[in-house]
Amino acid sequence: MGSLFSPKMPPLPPVQPAPEPPSAELSTEEKERIASEQAGVERRRRGRKSTILTGPLGVEEEAEVGRKTLLGE
Repeated sequence: MGSLFSPKMPPLPPVQPAPEPPSAELSTEEKERIASEQAGVERRRRGRKSTILTGPLGVEEEAEVGRKTLLGE
């Protein structure tokens, strides 16, 4: 009896074709803007690189093992 009182499904809307993708060509102004942004990123990356004290294998300095305490040793 459930099918007598349930509403009927409305028809599905027609499928629209997908829009065409934008062209891959960039204008010279856009190319220059992208190049200047990339140059800025590289410049900032080089500036931070000098502050890193470790190499790819970890800390490169020897650890300071023996320290004097307040008791004189």
